[in-house]
Amino acid sequence: MKSLELYIHIPFCVRKCAYCDFLSVPAGRNQQKTYFHALEQEIQHFPSNLSGHIDTGRLIFDKEDYIVTSVFFGGGTPSIVPGEWIIRLLDLMRMQFHFDRNAEISIECNPGTADEEKLRTYRSAGVNRLSLGLQSADNRELELLGRIHTWEDFLRTFETAEEAGFSNINVDLMSALPGQTAASWETTLRKVLELRPQHISAYSLIIEEGTPFFEVYGEDARVREAGGIPQLLPSEDEEREMYRMTEVLLSGAGMHRYEISNYALPGYECRHNTGYWNGTEYAGFGLGASSLLEMSERKKGDENKKVRVRMKNTDEMQTYLMHAGDSDGCVYKDCDMLSYQDQMEEFMFLGLRMMRGISETDFQKRFGRTVEEVYSGVIRRQMEQGLLQRKGERILLTDKGTDLSNMVMADFLF
Repeated sequence: MKSLELYIHIPFCVRKCAYCDFLSVPAGRNQQKTYFHALEQEIQHFPSNLSGHIDTGRLIFDKEDYIVTSVFFGGGTPSIVPGEWIIRLLDLMRMQFHFDRNAEISIECNPGTADEEKLRTYRSAGVNRLSLGLQSADNRELELLGRIHTWEDFLRTFETAEEAGFSNINVDLMSALPGQTAASWETTLRKVLELRPQHISAYSLIIEEGTPFFEVYGEDARVREAGGIPQLLPSEDEEREMYRMTEVLLSGAGMHRYEISNYALPGYECRHNTGYWNGTEYAGFGLGASSLLEMSERKKGDENKKVRVRMKNTDEMQTYLMHAGDSDGCVYKDCDMLSYQDQMEEFMFLGLRMMRGISETDFQKRFGRTVEEVYSGVIRRQMEQGLLQRKGERILLTDKGTDLSNMVMADFLF
């Protein structure tokens, strides 16, 4: 059976953080209940609710060909709702899909929103991985970000999670914050490493349009991007120092960097995210959730043809609540068949996020062409610039290429 990943979007939070452009909103319990009912309808009617039409014909997905290898509850803040609601969704999914007995089941939690009872409820129902959104161990920085917790709140949540039986915990961290220094970032890293989490995701802050941070720091971000010296944000050199410090300290603690922003103890790499980067099919449920599925395209007089289709649910709440269980595809905002060119581009720019890079053998097996036939010019140029390297039959980023990864990957988009 083929692997399938499931993603469930819980778009609710206590308060919107100042830097956040994710699809999330504060909401009362009644609206949350209505949303969870719609989620249940969407899951129950899958895949019949995929039966919308694309110009070239009808698309059919057979879930009986698949086994679920990972589930990820993301948000928003999934831990904001009663634990029993999450478990009911998980039970429903187990009824609707074939599950691998060792499936990775993750949920995002914010400190202060998951008490001992809720964490034990998760664990007893088979949730085996937590992702805790810390961002910083500095309370001043947390307040600036608009987070609802303190470092002390995080510590209590982390310790309670271990007591509840969790032995696979990720901690989300964010560097290059306004006013942050290399010294304060080092303090955050060392404090978290003392707890010995199994996984750390370490991202640099991006100032996104439409957020309160953009109003304050947008111009500063443009200055830094243009090579100037920002007034309120760390400089490009300071950001790079934090970036390198992260790898040095985390690798020194036995965590290996397996993706540009992700570190893990051996055996604790996030299987769900690794599936995204490796092109594993996934079904997304909830507001704004995306899916990538291989379907049979049925056309009159023709044999069925396999096509890869990307879909995205509507991000309008009322539309989602009204149509989540419909069989006419109304819940989908976008639905596109991926061309071979689209798929080759994704294979390269997602695969190169992994520190092991991409397999030339896998590329040829999947697309019937060699990497050199398609990308010889790009690869040659980037190797000459010291951005890419070959190790056996794999192509991967160099240290310099990792620093400039966005530029490298953009080069593979025609």
